[in-house]
Amino acid sequence: MPPAPSSFPFPVSDHCNGRRFFNPRGHVNHGWLDVLKWRRTSRPTPWPRWVDVTPQPPPPAPRGDGLAATWINQASFLLQTAHGAVLTDPVFSERAGPFNRAGPPRVHVPGVPFEALPHIAVVLLSHDHYDHCDLATLRRLARIHDPLLIAPLGNGSLARRAGLQRVVELDWWQTHEVAPGFTVTATPARHWSNRLSGPRNGRLWGGFFLRAGGRTVHFVGDTAYDGMMFREIREKLGAPQLALVPIGAYEPRWFMSAYHCNPAEAVQIHRDLGAQLSAAMHWGTWQLTDEGRDEPPKALAEAREAAGLAADAFQVLAPGGSVVI
Repeated sequence: MPPAPSSFPFPVSDHCNGRRFFNPRGHVNHGWLDVLKWRRTSRPTPWPRWVDVTPQPPPPAPRGDGLAATWINQASFLLQTAHGAVLTDPVFSERAGPFNRAGPPRVHVPGVPFEALPHIAVVLLSHDHYDHCDLATLRRLARIHDPLLIAPLGNGSLARRAGLQRVVELDWWQTHEVAPGFTVTATPARHWSNRLSGPRNGRLWGGFFLRAGGRTVHFVGDTAYDGMMFREIREKLGAPQLALVPIGAYEPRWFMSAYHCNPAEAVQIHRDLGAQLSAAMHWGTWQLTDEGRDEPPKALAEAREAAGLAADAFQVLAPGGSVVI
């Protein structure tokens, strides 16, 4: 007989059987044979070995209810508000892989130097993949900033391993009040989880919807497109003023479409969310898939034009670039 529900480590839901997480409306688990097929048949576009980027300090924190979002690299954003500074998926290490020794090397420095960060009050961790969850960076943040870390269910052990003392784990749609007028809600994403420590899909993945004073930001996280998911987020939480949307790591589609949206789907996510403004992320830092480094911004421009969006409605920032809402 299966164990009683009370003995499960996680709540049983439409995305969890009590022990493992999955995507609603169908979950795809590519196995090693699929990985081998990809590696044997792929013809990845070569990336440059290095791209010159001039790191710069972040802009001053906005006054009043304003919010500044600065793209550092990959899915790492610095969000500055009157309630404090927030980092999303911070990765400052050289490699995106186990022990910072395996995995692809970065092709540009972080757009904001670690030493130039303001005091970090909150870290948002979307899931456990190495290009999003870097224990070396989390250890540095724990020593210097002692932030609160908010993550989906099952990721708290990674944060505590890195020395973070204040950790909040959320299921999809749960909200944590960081301070009066400042809340973080975990949102669904269509993805998966896995790293050397822990079983495949043993930790939940997701995004975050922030309300800070009079501003709203949706950090979409790492995700494939889902025709219902992002409309549901808009219906439950409202249209964000700013959405941070992934545009890279999408080729080949037969493999990656289950986990990563392509630029055209990113535009559809922007439209499904009803975002006033979107900023691109998850491209150009590490070569994880087959498309060239510059292909995601070019494909985004084509998709934006095809959808009739203005150029400034969905922006591609340079590392260290910012938008203010």
